[in-house]
Amino acid sequence: MKLAAFDTGSAAGIGLVEGDEILDLRAVAPHLSPNLVDILAAGEAGLDGIRIAARSAPRLPLSAVRLTAPVKRPGKILGIGLNYRDHAAETGREPPTTQIWFNKQATSVNDPFAPVLMPKVSSALDYEVELVVVIGRHGRHVPRARASEIIGGYMVGCDYSVRDWQRATPTMIMGKGFDTHAPAGPWITTPDEVGDVAQLRLRCFVNGEKRQDGLAGDMIFDIAAQIEHLTKAFTLEPGDLIFTGTPAGVGAAYTPPKFLAVDDRVRVEIDRLGAIECVIGAERGETRIG
Repeated sequence: MKLAAFDTGSAAGIGLVEGDEILDLRAVAPHLSPNLVDILAAGEAGLDGIRIAARSAPRLPLSAVRLTAPVKRPGKILGIGLNYRDHAAETGREPPTTQIWFNKQATSVNDPFAPVLMPKVSSALDYEVELVVVIGRHGRHVPRARASEIIGGYMVGCDYSVRDWQRATPTMIMGKGFDTHAPAGPWITTPDEVGDVAQLRLRCFVNGEKRQDGLAGDMIFDIAAQIEHLTKAFTLEPGDLIFTGTPAGVGAAYTPPKFLAVDDRVRVEIDRLGAIECVIGAERGETRIG
């Protein structure tokens, strides 16, 4: 299944994507939660509700709706650093032997086709195509053999990074969590439709130029290892997002660096999961309180 959140301009909805159409599920099943995370957390019962609603749901052209973030307010956004050998090599570092984790802020969530903002305080904005895991069930002390049991689905994501702010402190958090810098989507693809995750190819294009092209199977720490490691420390909950690392080709690795500029168009795509795309906009930087 491809589960999407969308806006028609007059109402918000959730839908099942089939080809170039989206089935408006709550039009026939208003009892369904408007929050896709609730549906994933309900397990097979939640997916059965989708299947029943889909039998009579009206179909809309995808082109007639605006796709919005499938997970609006994650409890946690976790990202792993240097998780592809070629990316570690292009930074001049050895592949890590311990998982390196950072947080992105909940306010960094962005719609899959909305503008991503160039910060007022920096021009060192970089891109990182990433496979994003959506957690569907609570999990604590989950062994790698059972990690798949808490995965609700997968998305295409881009871990936008403000490199000078990232490098200013050892934790990387300030450079990773700027507003709008965690777009993901275009929908949640359930595991049964994804197949072998290791065979998924990730690509990033900037203004039509291919910058990144990698295979998920080249991760140093695979997704099961990531879930096992994280849940040794804390509970993963429905709606938590895991950004699983990026392959080589980031802007910072070029000489001179190829950082993004206002009006650049960035497209990131992953086989069988779809693509998201944005134009880089200028942050106004006005004070907002309240």
